[in-house]
Amino acid sequence: MSDIQRVVPPTDDELEEQWSRSSDEPELRDVEAFKPEDDDWRVVVAVAEFVREEPLESELIEGVESAIRSVSGVTNVWHEDREQWVVEGSPSGEQLVTAVADFLDHFAERAREVF
Repeated sequence: MSDIQRVVPPTDDELEEQWSRSSDEPELRDVEAFKPEDDDWRVVVAVAEFVREEPLESELIEGVESAIRSVSGVTNVWHEDREQWVVEGSPSGEQLVTAVADFLDHFAERAREVF
């Protein structure tokens, strides 16, 4: 169903590290975390592009932020852009992707309403 893996080499030369979760439902379940050189982690959630109505949008934002905060080493998180969150601290990229992917697996049934 899904696969979490480190992207080696990263898709951009300016990235220190990159992790992704690919699934058989990319619009609903795919997530990526990447760390630019000397910067904070970024977490990108594909389904956030499509979920634009309440209460689903708030549920998604709150769920992703809660999942990110549950990862050891996270000191702060904020929703920077429609599909992207910024994560401060020293978390594992793999753990960030795993935590958000677990949330998305539970959220997917509700998110199907927008498709």
